[in-house]
Formats: sequence, structure tokens, C-alpha cells
Amino acid sequence: MLRDWRTGEVGSMDPKLLDLLFQLRQRLRTDEPFQVISGYRCPKTNAMLASKSEGVATKSLHMEGKAIDITMAGRQLSRIRQEALNLRMGGVGIYSKTGFVHVDTGRVRQWGV
Repeated sequence: MLRDWRTGEVGSMDPKLLDLLFQLRQRLRTDEPFQVISGYRCPKTNAMLASKSEGVATKSLHMEGKAIDITMAGRQLSRIRQEALNLRMGGVGIYSKTGFVHVDTGRVRQWGV
């Protein structure tokens, strides 16, 4: 389900990421599913994206199965971001122009406005 959207390659996902999503959904007080923009990325896909955008890390945690980009119907991106920050379970970035929030199980940090 979280395979590379471009190649179909499957990578292992960090179970802590699924725990993060579960807790985030509880904090958002909804049964709505997350809409996944990007889960696992193989190195080739990540390199292609990084070459086209400054917002894509060359050593992205997506390649380690530790990151996911999400949105949710009925919830503002700013609210998803804030609740993810409140969890303090990893990195949180908001991409308002393209309409998603990045969460990961790396070190606690934040970016975007």
C-alpha cells in the first residue's frame, strides 16, 4: 500500500510510523482515513524528485520507510501539522502550496509555515 508510486517497488515501513499515524488520527478525533501522497520511495524516484525540487531531501527518510506525506478530508493542514508537532514523535513539515503534511520517525524537528 505504501510502495513507491513510480516504480511499484516495495520497501519496509517503520512500525513506529504506523503508531504515529494511529496517534495522530486519535488526536484529530476522526475516523476519516489519511490520504497518502507519498510513502516509501526507492532511491531512483527520490533522486528524480530531488533533482526537480529543493523541497526533497537527497537522503530522504522516505527511502528508509520512516516518512509519509499525508492529507485528510475535513481537516486543515495546519491542524494536522499542529497535532503531529504535539506528538513529538519525529519530524513534521507542512507543504501548503502542494497540500500535504510530511511526518516521519526521525529526530524531532519542524519546517514550513
